[in-house]
Amino acid sequence: MSSSSTRWSALAVLCAVIFLDALDVSMVGVALPSIQHELGLSTSSLQWVVSGYVLGYGGLLLLGGRTADLLGRRRVFLVALAVFAVASLLGGLVNDGALLIAARFIKGVGAAFTAPAALSIITTTFPEGPLRNKALSIFTACGASGYSLGLVFSGLLTQLDWRLTMLMPVPVAVIALIAAIKVLPRNAEERADGGHDLIGAVLITASMLLLVFTVVQAPEAGWSSVRTIGSLVAVAALLGLFVLTELRLKHPLVRLGILRSGPLVRANLGLVVLMGSYVAFQFVAMQYFQNLLGWSALGTALAFLPAGLLVAVTSTKMGDFADRFGTGKLIVVGAAALAGGYAMFLGISRTPGLFTLVIPGMLLLGIAFALSFPALNIQATNGVSDDEQGLASGLLNTSGQVGGAIVLAVVTAVLTSGGGEISIGSLRAAILVSLLLAVAGLALSAAGLRDRKRAAAVPEAKAYEVV
Repeated sequence: MSSSSTRWSALAVLCAVIFLDALDVSMVGVALPSIQHELGLSTSSLQWVVSGYVLGYGGLLLLGGRTADLLGRRRVFLVALAVFAVASLLGGLVNDGALLIAARFIKGVGAAFTAPAALSIITTTFPEGPLRNKALSIFTACGASGYSLGLVFSGLLTQLDWRLTMLMPVPVAVIALIAAIKVLPRNAEERADGGHDLIGAVLITASMLLLVFTVVQAPEAGWSSVRTIGSLVAVAALLGLFVLTELRLKHPLVRLGILRSGPLVRANLGLVVLMGSYVAFQFVAMQYFQNLLGWSALGTALAFLPAGLLVAVTSTKMGDFADRFGTGKLIVVGAAALAGGYAMFLGISRTPGLFTLVIPGMLLLGIAFALSFPALNIQATNGVSDDEQGLASGLLNTSGQVGGAIVLAVVTAVLTSGGGEISIGSLRAAILVSLLLAVAGLALSAAGLRDRKRAAAVPEAKAYEVV
């Protein structure tokens, strides 16, 4: 076990990297029109500047988490961070759309290995309880802040040159890599016992990649097209083969018994709701602010600033709140704030009130992220053995990324259902999808809280420590 000072130094490095991972999910958003103009990309090709990163990130997260458990968390983290830095550099220098998309995909692959490795280093370095909750709240605050502030950075940098949105992470990643070599605990180099489930790794990775690819392409190909239906059938077949493989192996990639944990499953579903609904809302808000209202890139980015600042300022305190109130209550309140924020934006018009709609709505969404994101991470990893922390964190991060891709595809289909013309009506219909998902998430979190209370009322019941 590392000393206290080494622990917190390691945490600082891990926080910097998760900030970059999350930043890249959203930072490219405002820069897309400039990228399209300079590189001559079609609209269908342009979406892959975003989707390429999500494809690499969401498709390989589960493999990344288990690889960290099996090959050593420190080793996997360092190699993946180096890949992330190189891909960031290439993305800012290329002059071809296909090469940019390829660089974004490789960058997503790097993030898919750094994120779960970083989370599992924290959960195996800090003992379960208040100390780990504090570390996780700081770590997840950085991730949530990176995602929330990505559009703000994008707006500022795009005013100068869109390439800066690609190049900005490079020096930060290089400094973090040098620091990580020095401060990451050597015990994170230890490997979990067990063999390598190569067949399971191939099956789950192929199914996740195909699922993300299918839902991203579905609005263009058509949800009822032979191509989309055939791809979804193939995804189901691959997942079925994966389950059969895991049940027969002594050392599977995913021990399916881990899914018997109610808190872990609810945390994964909760992150699907949080990330899925917000990624979709963010896309809709971009269409509203820029295409319908004619706001500048910087003005659009500043509209998201209240939420980003609130997350950055408050979410580091969520570990203390989790200790005092329990993660279940934080998740319920966060889900209610999420639904409230989307409900406010159903009132959009061509003359939105800055202080009556935009800022209050964004603040509610900021509250939702500040409360829910750290609490979901704490809930998903508490009670999980050290040798499966990478698996648990990989499952959680996969849920968020794949959820984001799926809900975005659905919302895009709703938004363009009227022939592609953006209107107040189509925007409201798209926001309604996020609202309905948030309401479903609120019902799920409330049910989990009731289950926890029932378990606590029965002494013989085997209740989890955090729900």
